[in-house]
Amino acid sequence: MKVAIIGTRGIPNNYGGFEQCAEYLALGLVARGIETTVYSWHDHPYQQKNWKGVNIVHCYSPVNKIGEIGEFIYDFNCIKDTRKRDFDVILQLGYTSNSVWWWLFPKRAVVTTNMDGFEWQRTRRPKPVRKFIHYSESIAAKRSHYLVADSVGIQQYLTKEYGRDSVYIPYGAFPFEHPDEKVLNSYDLKAGEYDMLMARIFPENSIEMILDGVVLSGKNRTILVIGGHETDHGQHLLNKFGHLPYIKFLGGIYDIKVLNNLRYFSELYFHGHTVGGTNPSLLEAMASNALVCAHNNVYNSAILGKDAYYFNTPEDVAALILGVEKKLKQDMLKSNLEKIKTIYSWDIVTEQYLEHFNKIAGAIGYEKRMFKLVG
Repeated sequence: MKVAIIGTRGIPNNYGGFEQCAEYLALGLVARGIETTVYSWHDHPYQQKNWKGVNIVHCYSPVNKIGEIGEFIYDFNCIKDTRKRDFDVILQLGYTSNSVWWWLFPKRAVVTTNMDGFEWQRTRRPKPVRKFIHYSESIAAKRSHYLVADSVGIQQYLTKEYGRDSVYIPYGAFPFEHPDEKVLNSYDLKAGEYDMLMARIFPENSIEMILDGVVLSGKNRTILVIGGHETDHGQHLLNKFGHLPYIKFLGGIYDIKVLNNLRYFSELYFHGHTVGGTNPSLLEAMASNALVCAHNNVYNSAILGKDAYYFNTPEDVAALILGVEKKLKQDMLKSNLEKIKTIYSWDIVTEQYLEHFNKIAGAIGYEKRMFKLVG
């Protein structure tokens, strides 16, 4: 079986969640004897055609020149390239800029789409863009042969909104087993004397709410803000909080060993995501023995249950900073780690994807492969 993964900027991961999913899933599939190809930007830092056994195909992306609109051109180039290759299954991660090219997919391949979160609900985007993203979601939901949902909530939504069944496969994480306190030296930190958050710097990730709570607490304990702050919202946060020495904007960090250690030795880990399904950074925090304080919504509580603290306001954040100590909450930490081992392990997730691929590869007739699923 030959599998292609499209819809990301490429691997090794140098950006975010979908790239991480592509990286770990591809490595897991290759380890199980599956010929796997991942599509990457032409100017991705890694320029070789093979990475740890994974085939890499670089396609031209003008995103760095013309912005997000360039993603449509990149996805067009990727999909056009798949027509030259004999893939059995194409896994499409997301849908915003690739679903509009549904009619270009090779007719002999089965297309299954990870539907991501509710992208059209992200408030950072103008209303016309959000409307288009919602339209793109409908195309992907109707035209993909099969759908993958990374949360039960998204699975239920797809059934209700589009009448489509989907297979539930969450993201994964690896338990962090070898902490090294020396990593903290590079950031002038001491174990248990700082909090942190990690997210793309957008309004829907509640970063301003969290930092307002940090200031309101008056405790002046260091908090790390990890994520590229080149966005307009990032600049707004820098202008508002950058003068405070205990709020450290570290930018994007992609070295998983560094991130795991920062999470492991933190006192509190704030997770402010309000849109989407199973967020990879949340699972990694759980796998790194971090005590999670999460925005109170159905997506986060579905993963964390009673093994986290929740907030809705800056006042809630301030109360957590003043009243919660990680060392007293070992049962919560152990429970979250057990979830990683038994539910959200990348080995388990890879097996679930492989089972899905085995079921769908060659399982549908030529007529349905023409993407005429809705008449």
